[in-house]
Amino acid sequence: MPVRALRSAVWAASAVVLIASGATWAAYRTVTDGLTTSDALDAARRHAPRHLDSSVNLLLIGLDSRKDMDGNDLPKEFVQDQLHAGSSEIGYYNTNTLILMHIPAGGGKVTAFSVPRDDYVETLYGDGTSQGHHKIKEAYSFGYTKAHDALSAEGVKGPELEHRSREAGREATLTTVQRFLGVPVDHFAEVNLLGFYDIAKVLQPVEVCLRHPVRDRYSGADFPAGPQKLDPKQALAFVRQRHGLDGGDLDRTRRQQAFLASVTHRLKSRGVFDDLGKLRELFDVVKKDLVLDSSWDVLDFARRAPDLTSGHVEFHTLPVSGFATRGGESVNLVDPERIRRTVAELTGGASPSPEPSTSAGAKPPATRKKDAQPSPGAPAASGTGGTSDASDTPVTAGGVPCVD
Repeated sequence: MPVRALRSAVWAASAVVLIASGATWAAYRTVTDGLTTSDALDAARRHAPRHLDSSVNLLLIGLDSRKDMDGNDLPKEFVQDQLHAGSSEIGYYNTNTLILMHIPAGGGKVTAFSVPRDDYVETLYGDGTSQGHHKIKEAYSFGYTKAHDALSAEGVKGPELEHRSREAGREATLTTVQRFLGVPVDHFAEVNLLGFYDIAKVLQPVEVCLRHPVRDRYSGADFPAGPQKLDPKQALAFVRQRHGLDGGDLDRTRRQQAFLASVTHRLKSRGVFDDLGKLRELFDVVKKDLVLDSSWDVLDFARRAPDLTSGHVEFHTLPVSGFATRGGESVNLVDPERIRRTVAELTGGASPSPEPSTSAGAKPPATRKKDAQPSPGAPAASGTGGTSDASDTPVTAGGVPCVD
């Protein structure tokens, strides 16, 4: 080929690559413009377990907060009437939902693990130092509060104070979950109660199925047995109910799994992952209440979404060894080594090494009280009897699973 022709071919190929890259970048910007992103993984990666292959672990964080991104209370009428979630002072910055999704190298079945929010573990700050022993849901709030107090003393105020304090909460949650499960977190998404409501609003009606009729004045849940279609307010009640369920919080965890299975099925049936316009419409609604890590390529994830939406997702609830009272609160007792062994077995990973000791200079674990059963009439605990075991029938995505 003559030099001039070869040069022209090279320039033409380069132009095609540049145009394609520009189109991809433009498409990415149309979807993610205005989305809140976080660099919290930068701190968490410094204390992350080693990756054994090219698999990807995604952590879904549901924040039990009635605040917007700048720390302002959500409208009282909305919180009480639509969310049926009490006042804006309830929930603080605890994480009501922690679900790790493991996407194996090369694709295939996705395995998801729900971490019950009341698991009593050693929680950590983002720098790896210990917060003491607490419910795992409190790692975020302890990280948030410590940063908020320090930043306030430095004169930081307003939205900046809220944003930086939440970032510390995310770092604490990510570091704690990695240590507890024995696997690294590669990406994460955080959504608050309003974001959940907005997702349900976009995808309504949300299809669910119950094995038994339920009625609960605390969450507002009032549903017959069998398949049904829920509006956003009902969907929130469905995933928040724990009173009146035999498994208490553990049954609520399975409700969350069933909701996610239904949502992914709905997204698949609507062709959202295959249509940039529909994906943009979804993000336009939820982006004000959604946080993604800054390294997450949303379009690349959408391309791989068929693995998540074609029935190849299996949800497991991590095992609980028993129930007790710590500091006057009902908690789940767990065996960290058993947890890490369960995660390793279900993801095909190697047996985990023993849990590392608390970092130098960290506070010692909080003193544990003698095991006790919740007092009669106390609020519903994580469970009311027995234990949760990894052999429990998992919830499988790809349709509308029936749950209690």
